[in-house]
Parts: sequence; C-alpha cells; structure tokens
Amino acid sequence: MGGGKIELMGDLTQLLEAVRSGDKTALGEVVAITYDELRCLARQRLHRANTDGLLNTTSLVHECYLRLTSVGRLSLDDRSHFLSYAARVMRSVIVDFARERLSQRRGAGALFVTVGTDIPDHESVSAEELLRIEEALQELARSEQRLVQVVEMKYFAGFTLEEIADSLGIAVRTVRRDWEKARLLLSVALQP
Repeated sequence: MGGGKIELMGDLTQLLEAVRSGDKTALGEVVAITYDELRCLARQRLHRANTDGLLNTTSLVHECYLRLTSVGRLSLDDRSHFLSYAARVMRSVIVDFARERLSQRRGAGALFVTVGTDIPDHESVSAEELLRIEEALQELARSEQRLVQVVEMKYFAGFTLEEIADSLGIAVRTVRRDWEKARLLLSVALQP
C-alpha cells in the first residue's frame, strides 16, 4: 500500500516535469492524480456558497482545469506548488463568478461565499464583499506578495501553517506572523 503512494509521488514528479516542458497531456494526468484533492479544495471554497446550483464542486474543478490548460507553460515544482496554484485559479473562478452574478443582479447580493477562518471575521460574505476582498488582496500583493501567498495557501488551498512553511521555505513562526499581519491588513482594507 505504501509503495503505491511513493510510486504515485514519483509519477507526479515526472508529470510535473513534463508540464513544465509544455506537455498538455501531462497536465491532464496531474489533474487526474490530484482530482480528489482538487475536489476537496473546491468543496472547501464552496462550503457555504449560495450559487443557485450554478457553481458546484465538480464545475469549479473542471473550470480550474480549463483555465490551467489555457495558461500555456506552467512551472510547477511539486504537489503542494500545484495545489497552491490550483487554489489561486479557483479563487479567480469564484471571483469571476461573483462578478458575473453581480452584473446580472445589480448588487442584489444573492451569492454568498465563505471567506474563511478569520478574513474577515464573518461567516460568509456577499459577492460585493468577495470582490472587495479580491481588490484588497491585489493591493496587498503590490507590497507584500508573500502575505498574499500565505493567504492563498491557507484559505484557498487549506494548507496548514507547517505545509505553507515547507512550501515557501520559511519558518512556521514566520508563516504565523505573516498570517496575522495579512489578516490585520485585510481587515483594515475592508473597513467601510
């Protein structure tokens, strides 16, 4: 049983190398190997979302795949890097969906998306609030890119602080400080 997992990890490493070389077929195989994890990411993102059935776990994963294939050449080092990137793509899909819903409803706020464990301290937010959060993250990225990476990995990919530290090559204490700083900066940016 353990040998199969090691074999899959080796296969994934080889496939990611092929993806870096521009092999679209390899990307499909990476998605197939990580499909359960991608569905878990999507389910986490949509947990409390009211999308009127238009955006569900499967459609979010499939839209993520379509966007990944349209990128061209991807530079993905390992499983956590791939999942982090996929989480960022899912964030983009959800934000685009919120924009579309708002344009259709003219701010009726019918879409609710969970923004996660402390950014900000609300259970769910409207599509308008989601777009404000996206703008705040883009603004934060101009000066503190690593903070945005921490937010993306923690919220959008569901990584633990230890996994984030490992992925970014920094100490867990640094990730914890970055997370707290990001929460504070986003909270201030989202004040009415």
